[in-house]
Amino acid sequence: MPEGNAPFSPAEYERRIALTRVAMEKAGLDALFITDPSNQAWLTGYDGWSFYVHQGVLLRLDGEPMWWGRYMDSIGALRTCWMSADSIFGYADSYVQSTVRHPMQELAARMREMGLDVARIGVEMENYYYSAKAHEVLCAELPNAQISDATALVNWQRLVKSQEEIAFIRKAARISEKVIETAIDRAAPGVRKNELVADIFHAGISGVDDIWGDYPAIVPLTPSGLDATAAHLTWNGDPMKAGEATFFELSGCYRRYHAPLCRTVFLGTPPKEMLDAEKAQLEGIEAALNVAKAGNRTCDIANTFIAVLQKHGIYREGRCGYPIGLSYPPDWGERTASIRAEDETVLKPGMTFHFMPALWMDTWGLETTETILIKEEGPAETLCNVERKLFVKG
Repeated sequence: MPEGNAPFSPAEYERRIALTRVAMEKAGLDALFITDPSNQAWLTGYDGWSFYVHQGVLLRLDGEPMWWGRYMDSIGALRTCWMSADSIFGYADSYVQSTVRHPMQELAARMREMGLDVARIGVEMENYYYSAKAHEVLCAELPNAQISDATALVNWQRLVKSQEEIAFIRKAARISEKVIETAIDRAAPGVRKNELVADIFHAGISGVDDIWGDYPAIVPLTPSGLDATAAHLTWNGDPMKAGEATFFELSGCYRRYHAPLCRTVFLGTPPKEMLDAEKAQLEGIEAALNVAKAGNRTCDIANTFIAVLQKHGIYREGRCGYPIGLSYPPDWGERTASIRAEDETVLKPGMTFHFMPALWMDTWGLETTETILIKEEGPAETLCNVERKLFVKG
């Protein structure tokens, strides 16, 4: 197996492909067409900002994966994938955003040449990057193939991280510490939010020592005051104000691997209800981390946290976290297991999660979160080292 410019060892890619092929056989698939850029990168090393056009990886039960996409992006595949040039294919620019032809016609022609015209083929139907039109055209071009939904088949193989992956996540965590500390230090009344976010971006991209920063899959979420009662607002040009809380939901990124981290800053004197909620939240986080052990379930983490909140008279519903690792926009989650009451995924050593026990109340929000690693023994390890508290700046 050639190594090329891909970021991991040949043995690591062999491990990933073997896991995926076992899952394919269990699903009764002869081939898998993968459009999620995170899954493409995980299997081949491909890394480029080209997911706005049709592209993907075709994996069969033997041989090298095939990367397929726009011709100009196939040059990037040659630069970033581990496979040989014979496994990288590009289609002409005349297919791009055309109203008279579709890239899936070109892909289907290649698949017919490979003898896949009557094959059992899995596609990622519930995916940001696989359009209804693409599916329609592919099915029309391969009428005798059995095309079925294989959403998240690759994602589930990514759940337990290798030591090589964990090393990358630890590097991302160092950057996460820097961006959160930058946000906390820079926050002050009168500071324009966009200028603060510019500092956050600079800290994240410049990285730490020789650990260079990549772009995160989610932009900085930095709402203040009433905006912080919503989970996913970004920023504007308004100045920060005394008497308001701002939560920072951020992540460092190294070679596409993330370690999300959230902290909250209050400018002035926090209200008693927020301080009481902080106490309950921190107690709940500590209790939940103690049950985040191999052999327990993701629901055990959520239920432990929620039980502590209820003891303090706080009601919270919804999930409290998700797996993280390699990702591209628009999400750094892996879209498999969830830390929530009804999810019974068994925790295994090497799993990494963003434990996200945030509180969004009627007039403020309080986010204090951790990226955690499930260990062989004992409670989960928190990968970032930033004090866990509400930061108050008088």
